[in-house]
Amino acid sequence: MKTRKITLAAMLLFVAAFTACKKDNDDPIKEGIERAELTFTEVEGYAHGDHFHDLADMAGATPIVVKFNNKGAAISGGHMHIEAEAIYKIELKAWDYTGKEVQNDFIANKATADQYKAFMVGGNFILNTATTDESGAIFQPRETTYGDGTAVSGSGGIGTTGIVSYFTVGHSNEGPTKEVSFILRKLNAGVKANITRNDWNRTDYATVFGGEDVLKLNLEVHAEEGHVH
Repeated sequence: MKTRKITLAAMLLFVAAFTACKKDNDDPIKEGIERAELTFTEVEGYAHGDHFHDLADMAGATPIVVKFNNKGAAISGGHMHIEAEAIYKIELKAWDYTGKEVQNDFIANKATADQYKAFMVGGNFILNTATTDESGAIFQPRETTYGDGTAVSGSGGIGTTGIVSYFTVGHSNEGPTKEVSFILRKLNAGVKANITRNDWNRTDYATVFGGEDVLKLNLEVHAEEGHVH
């Protein structure tokens, strides 16, 4: 009887270990993010309300790379000097503890992407929708395809996530350094459909849009007038 009990216990441990390993392999995000980067690259285009028009790569633009540790603290490039009226393409990269890039796992397909949304919180920005001269801030998640190659769906940017996004501080927000956080949030079922383009800077995002933060990357932005070297 004692031998049978030991054998049964060993079998249960094996099954539990196998199940845990299988779950980890199926969900590479589960173990968390070891490090991340945000790359800001100036692009052509112009602001209109809560979004941009005619976005295009700019020849000769020098990317600004901000690197973060597993706590979301910037370890390189975390105090940024950018041109207030310029538009920047923001590209997220993230690595799990196995060294695998995982940012595209968040938008692998529509069903997966429906669980995630990026926010840019903090800074007390004057939003572009609150100005009459298009001089405010805009943050626009703007992927065009999911990882499986299908087109991103949803009107008004609802289907977008923020692995690729575009950002301008705007002339109205020039001045002192602003502390901001790039946040990627895993949302409860059905929540993403309620998020509009104007919700990106809400300080109460965590209360209004139920879920949990997957990434919170903290940096400082100093917006200046004219060309920034």
